[in-house]
Amino acid sequence: MVLKSPKAKASPVVPAQRPSAFEAYFEIARRGSTVPKEIRGGLVTFFSMAYIIALNPLIVGTVADANGNLVSGLPASDPVNVGLTIGMVAAATALVAGVLTAAMGLIGRFPVALATGLGLNSVVAYSLAPTMTWPQVMGLIVWEGVLITILVLTGFRKAVFSAVPKPLRTAISVGIGLFICLVGLADAGFVRPGGALVTMGVGGNLLGWPLLVFVVGLGVLVVLFVKRVKGAMLITIAGATILSILVELLVKTGGKADGHDTGWMLNVPAWSADAWGWPDLELLRFWDHVDLVGAFSGGPKVWITLVLTILALMLADFFDSMGTIVAVGQSGGLLKSNGNPPRTQEILLVDSVAAIAGGLFSTSSNTSYIESAAGVEDGARTGLANLVTGLCFILAVFISPIIKLVPSEAVAPVLVLVGFLMLRQVSEIDWADPEVALPAFFMVTLMAFTYSITVGIGVGFLAYLLIKTVRRKWGQVHPLLWVVGGLFLVYFAQGVILEWVA
Repeated sequence: MVLKSPKAKASPVVPAQRPSAFEAYFEIARRGSTVPKEIRGGLVTFFSMAYIIALNPLIVGTVADANGNLVSGLPASDPVNVGLTIGMVAAATALVAGVLTAAMGLIGRFPVALATGLGLNSVVAYSLAPTMTWPQVMGLIVWEGVLITILVLTGFRKAVFSAVPKPLRTAISVGIGLFICLVGLADAGFVRPGGALVTMGVGGNLLGWPLLVFVVGLGVLVVLFVKRVKGAMLITIAGATILSILVELLVKTGGKADGHDTGWMLNVPAWSADAWGWPDLELLRFWDHVDLVGAFSGGPKVWITLVLTILALMLADFFDSMGTIVAVGQSGGLLKSNGNPPRTQEILLVDSVAAIAGGLFSTSSNTSYIESAAGVEDGARTGLANLVTGLCFILAVFISPIIKLVPSEAVAPVLVLVGFLMLRQVSEIDWADPEVALPAFFMVTLMAFTYSITVGIGVGFLAYLLIKTVRRKWGQVHPLLWVVGGLFLVYFAQGVILEWVA
């Protein structure tokens, strides 16, 4: 007799679980991320760029215009007005950055944060404001943003984005890696002007407690990184900040701005009870602080000058953003096979509107921040990280004392490590081919040596066009690159043109 074994029960078929609407919208799992990683990355991005809340007011909020007024409209002759204006600019800087960064997360769904462009704000304050009124200056910023937005809506900006050969895009990312490393070293005071050109520390020596904080923070970060500790960057920032507060409490080093060469480079990590209070949002009343037509009231020579100024601002904003988006996307493996990030049009649109917002609310042009790469390296992959960063900026409007406790020396180690991580892509460039190697070399080196992403990209593009022309391979160049090359020629020749017009 054959015994029949009992029929095995079939395992129930579990239907595939559909992702939630939240997951589907941000594509968190699809991009290899998790909610905790996004939160951590968003926090790292915020702390990496929070310095702009303290730094932008010192640039935009302290310079008098041609009429002797501050950006707030108050006379610059009264020191009390300077203090009030700094508070207004700080509040507007944080609020605008928060809203724009959140908008990038919701619309672009890309982990790149936005805030007032450092460098652009210096041009606005030190070159433009002394020649006209602050409302006129901000009007020019608005027009620059409108022009970039038109280029996005017509598809031109995205087309230029796609027209750049992949090796040059890689070179942009590598160059920005070297640039951001230099930014970190400079923010920590490890590299300073001195000697023949630059020097290490104070007169070639590592002097001062702030430098010690940076060195210790960098050493700890390297150890955590090689041991693959999760959240290494955020742990380093938090730990170095606590160490900085203790050092300042015990030693009272003070800031470099107070005349101490061995002091804290940007902000002093000391608690200030009088910094609490409701933010002054006066600059949000843009109808009182922006003049869209006043700057164009002069003759033809004035118009030529203003057109060149807007062109210079546009090119700087245009290509700084393009380089940043490529670098951040490449750092996180977020670029598609054609080298473009997903939702490129939406990303560029938010970035262009950011310039308009910066002009309207008197903070100077807002743009994408390369410090976002720090958050990406620590796990950020989606727009959810931007919501975290944006919320932090909005909270910073009310809790500026806590933000000021984080000195640049505590964040600088992260920027240095991010520079290293981005430089690793240098192996993807074919250095045996001079047609791409020489332009790539100019891009990588000049971004750092001129402290300008725009200059590095511009010289690299022009070198690429020159080499292709000499080798009679102009047919291999996308037509839009010739247009861009012509614009860069005008950009680099603007000083000569202005001398001729004057």
